[in-house]
Amino acid sequence: MKLLLLSANTTQSPYPVYPLGLDYIAGTMKPRHEVSILDMNVVGGPDRLEVAVRDFDPDVIGLSVRNIDNVDTVATKSFVQGYERIIRAIRGCTKAPIVLGGSGFSIFPGELMALLDADYGVVGEGEYLGLFLDALETGTAVADLPGIMRRGGSARVPVPWPGTVKRQIRPVDPRFRFYLERGGMLNLQTKRGCPFRCIYCTYPHIEGNRLRLNSPDEVAEEAKELQEMGARYLFITDSVFNSDYTHSLAVANAFRRQGLTIPWGAFFAPTRPPDGYYKALAAAGLTHVEFGTETFCNTQLKKYGKPFDMEDVLAAQGSAHQAGVQIAHYLLLGGPGEEAQTLEETLNHMEEIEKAVFFIFCGIRIFPHTRLYTLALKEGQIMPGQDLLTPVFYRSKGIGTEEIIGRIQKRARGRVNWVYGDGGEKAERVVSRLHAHGHPGPLWELLLR
Repeated sequence: MKLLLLSANTTQSPYPVYPLGLDYIAGTMKPRHEVSILDMNVVGGPDRLEVAVRDFDPDVIGLSVRNIDNVDTVATKSFVQGYERIIRAIRGCTKAPIVLGGSGFSIFPGELMALLDADYGVVGEGEYLGLFLDALETGTAVADLPGIMRRGGSARVPVPWPGTVKRQIRPVDPRFRFYLERGGMLNLQTKRGCPFRCIYCTYPHIEGNRLRLNSPDEVAEEAKELQEMGARYLFITDSVFNSDYTHSLAVANAFRRQGLTIPWGAFFAPTRPPDGYYKALAAAGLTHVEFGTETFCNTQLKKYGKPFDMEDVLAAQGSAHQAGVQIAHYLLLGGPGEEAQTLEETLNHMEEIEKAVFFIFCGIRIFPHTRLYTLALKEGQIMPGQDLLTPVFYRSKGIGTEEIIGRIQKRARGRVNWVYGDGGEKAERVVSRLHAHGHPGPLWELLLR
C-alpha cells in the first residue's frame, strides 16, 4: 500500500524541531509498503499540500499530532485549528482514509477523532500503524488490532511497542535540508519509556514506564550517519537521557568510538550523578544539559513526585558545571502546594546558582492520564468529563499567577538568563538570525554572556 506520513507541527519557537517519529514509523513499513513523508514546515501551506498529496496519490494518510498547545499560561496558543485546516485540505484532494497519531493524539484520542473527523487513529506508539495497513491490504478486520481506534469507537492504549525499531534515513530527503539550514540541528533517540512518576507528565502513558534501551553502538552509528549528512548539532529526544546512567554512559562511549565530532545535548534529571559522569559525556561531545528541575524547593519537589531533592540538584549542577558544559534548568512554578515561602526558596537558589539559564513557566498544564489530573478533579479545579483540549492549568491555592510573575520580574533585575517560557517571538527572531549566519545548536547559552 502507499502510505503518506504527514508531520503537522509548524511550531518554530524558539527553533524548528525535526519530526523524528515518522522516520521510525517508516522504518517498520519497508519493504512491504511504499512510504512518503511530508513535513508542513517544508510543504509551506494547504495549497502546496494538496499538490503533494495528489502527486503521491496515497492509499492511506497518517497525520502526526505532536502538540496540542504551547503550555504557556501567559501567551497560550492552541494548535488544533491548524490541524483542522490541514484535514480540510486533505479531504479536498483525496478520498484516502486519514489516520491520526502522535503524542498529542494519544493524550486526547476521542476528542481529536471527533473534532478532526478522522477515519482511524493510532493510540500509543505509531509503529502499530503497520499492523493496520497489513489488515487493510489483506481485508482483515481492524477492530481488535492493538492501538487502533475507529471513528466512533473507543480508545484502548496498547502495551508499548515490543523491542526497538530501526530509523529510516534518506539523505536526499528535502526535510533534512530544511533543518540543516536552520541551525543544523537533527535528533535521535536512545531509548523509550520513563520510570519516573512526576505528577504532570504524559510520557509513561504514551511510552510506558519501563525503559526499552537501544543498542549504544547502533545509536552511535545513526549519529555518525547524521553527521555525515551535514548535521552540526544533535539533540537526544529521550524523555530523560540519564534515567539509566549505565546505558547513557555507554552511548557516550560509543559516540567516541564512532568518531563523532559534532556537539550534542539532551534532557536530564538532576539526580546525583556517578563520579565523572558529566566529564565523560563532555569528552564524547556533550555541550548542552537541560535539567527538568521544576522547582528549587524540597517541599515542592516532593509534591511534584520528583526522584531527587535539592542536594541532588546541586550535586548535578556542580558536576555538569565542572565538566564545562552549558546548563539550563526548566522550572514549573505555581503547582500543588506552591506559596510565597516555597517560591521565595526557589528564587533564592536561582540567584545563588551560577552559569545556568532558567526557563520559567507558571502554572502546570493539566493533561488526562496524570496524577495532576486526579488531584485537580479532587480539588474541583476541573470537572469530570471536562474538555481539556482547550488548555487548563493547575492553579495553586497558596499564591496567584500574577503574584508569581511579579515576584520573578522583581528578582530578575535584568538578568537575561531568566527567561519566561520559551522566550516568545523575540527569541525566535534572534535565534533565526543567528542560525541564518551559521551558528548551530539551540543557542540559549548565549544568554550567559
